[in-house]
Amino acid sequence: MSEVRIAAEPRTEFGKGAARRTRRAGRVPAVLYGHGTDPQHISLPGHDLMLALKTPNVLLTIEGLSGGTELALPKDVQRDPIKGFLEHVDLLLVKRGEKVVVSLPIQLVGDVVAGGQVAQTEVEISVETEATHIPESVELDISGLEIDSQVLAKDLRLPSGTTLAADEDVLILQITDASVSAEREEPAEGAEAAGEGAEGEGEAPAE
Repeated sequence: MSEVRIAAEPRTEFGKGAARRTRRAGRVPAVLYGHGTDPQHISLPGHDLMLALKTPNVLLTIEGLSGGTELALPKDVQRDPIKGFLEHVDLLLVKRGEKVVVSLPIQLVGDVVAGGQVAQTEVEISVETEATHIPESVELDISGLEIDSQVLAKDLRLPSGTTLAADEDVLILQITDASVSAEREEPAEGAEAAGEGAEGEGEAPAE
């Protein structure tokens, strides 16, 4: 997994006005909590944090704290709904060797069987794993899966040291018949013709 060092500064002002001033200074308001400790209100460099958050479940080494360096995982990231810039981040304190529950993206590998197509219902899966050794993804090989076959959460091959935290019977994907799907998407010619005829019959005769 990726580990990024990032420098924190304490925050003593709160509210919307203070948050705007923090963001104008190129920093992002954040709260660091966990392990029964009091929440720590901090700010982080916006550009560095934005780059770090491009990696799912990135492990942050937070420096500059009053109690020394801490490890944390992003728990809740708030972005501006229009411009997309970071507004606020909640960070969860973790320790090396500690188990945490995170969501991992499901990465499909291999080619779908001829005549089939993938109908994926889940793009990520909840797992329990060590906080400092979080895998980047869960690979799912779809080669060899026949049409009408299904993959449930319990069928996934999880990385070493990782256990399933989701319902084992959750449907991840199924392989459907591509020709049947195409037929459902195309309107029947007979239905179109019948519709046109019905429109014609309902018209009043010209006077």
